[in-house]
Amino acid sequence: MTDQTERLKSSVKELSGTRREIEAELRAEDVAQEHERVLGLYAGRVKLKGFRQGKAPKDIVKRMFAADIQKSVLDELIPQVLHEVLESRRIQAVGSPLINDIVQEAGGPLKFKATVEVWPDFELPSYKKIPAKKKGAVVGEEDVDRALAELREKAAEYVPVEGRGVASGDYVVIELQGKDLKTKRLMPTEKVVVLAGHEGNDPAINENLPDLKPGEEKTFNHAYPADHKAKKLAGKSVEYRLKVDSIKEKRLPELNDDFAKTLGEFENLAGVKDKIRQEIQGAREQAGRRETADEIVRTVVDRAAIELPESAVEEETEAVLKNMLSSLPAKQLLTKELVEALQGSARKQAEANLRRHVILRKIADAEAIRVGEEEVDQEIKALAQANNIPLARASETFNQEDRRENLKNSLLLRKTVDFLLEQAIME
Repeated sequence: MTDQTERLKSSVKELSGTRREIEAELRAEDVAQEHERVLGLYAGRVKLKGFRQGKAPKDIVKRMFAADIQKSVLDELIPQVLHEVLESRRIQAVGSPLINDIVQEAGGPLKFKATVEVWPDFELPSYKKIPAKKKGAVVGEEDVDRALAELREKAAEYVPVEGRGVASGDYVVIELQGKDLKTKRLMPTEKVVVLAGHEGNDPAINENLPDLKPGEEKTFNHAYPADHKAKKLAGKSVEYRLKVDSIKEKRLPELNDDFAKTLGEFENLAGVKDKIRQEIQGAREQAGRRETADEIVRTVVDRAAIELPESAVEEETEAVLKNMLSSLPAKQLLTKELVEALQGSARKQAEANLRRHVILRKIADAEAIRVGEEEVDQEIKALAQANNIPLARASETFNQEDRRENLKNSLLLRKTVDFLLEQAIME
């Protein structure tokens, strides 16, 4: 496939479904014109001995800075020429092009080759009337009870304890100081709040805290094993002084109509239960719809054979891997084996993401699915409300060109998935 004009010749060779080789030749007159422009810039900037700045003869500047001038000419012209070729041939390149075989002799044309990656062209598989199972969204009484228990926990009060000592489940303010029995060195006094009996506490505290009343102290010894998780205590025998400053117990509100009225515009507990049931039902229906949609899209994707551009896969893999690493526990040891496993998983996920994206975009084109600017504005408004952000601030954030376009693309994919759901055969 060749193209030729008076000033620019070009040809395109298909190396694979995702790679194109472009040969381009820019006529000598245009190269000379750019060379003269760059030479003028150098002549106006350089300062040579015996000449005022900007007054050095061009032939001297040309001779002294020939290599630099030539590099500047090529750096300017090659991207311009390649962009013009891609635009004229409607080639959307992915990633950075690979430039090679550059030839530009004195007084001659500029010739070079460029290898670029492109999104693949492929035949869409059948994507209508995909069989799919509708997911159930049953809400049981245990689901409602669990939600009510969470509401009670959020409304819990912590009240001072009188007339008794520490019991399991109390929140206790303690003062604790240890002494290493071997070195006789005192450790710093700590004043902390502990949940009595919690499995995360130091066993020495859980063993000696029960029944102590506010103001009471207790001294005891505790021997730590050599493999204790706290290195500063491992293998040591410590004498502790433990003092209770205050005790508070958690009191949950009674599950009755009075409690219901504190939760909003509810007249009784039955109203709260109905609201909870509706919310759980809606959430499960949405989750079921998403699950069904994922299955339908996965079916369509599995029917298509798509070669992906390597640069796009690498870029997406890097993004997926970054998310994977950020979700690891803070103390997770990154061994070579773990990193290699994550890299493999990230690449697999990246390829799946890209195939899904490419197919949905092609379906959207085939079905003339579009997203209007008013739909983007409505989505920004909904996001602002959901995140309790002023609309003006949300609009300013999303109206940056790249973010608004990304949001528009997300809406397009969502509408396309909705279209596939509507076309599916629900069983």
